[in-house]
Amino acid sequence: MPDHVYRVVELVGSSETSIEDAINTAIDKAAKTLRHLRWFTVEETRGHLENNKVSHYQVTLKVGFTVEDEGAHLAP
Repeated sequence: MPDHVYRVVELVGSSETSIEDAINTAIDKAAKTLRHLRWFTVEETRGHLENNKVSHYQVTLKVGFTVEDEGAHLAP
C-alpha cells in the first residue's frame, strides 16, 4: 500500500432531523467539489432549541481527502 498524504478541511453540516443527517449533508455537499474523500472526525456537536425542544442540529467536521500525485490529472 503506498504512502498517502491528506489535506484536511473543516465543514459544518446542519439538519433539522438528526446529527447523522447533519454529517451526511456536509459530506454529500463536499463530495460535489472534492475528490478522494477518505475519513472524517466530529469536532463539535451543537443544536438549537425552540420551546425547550431540539429544533436543529449542527455538526463541525474535519474531512480528510487524498492529495493527488503530481501529474495525476494528465492523461497517459
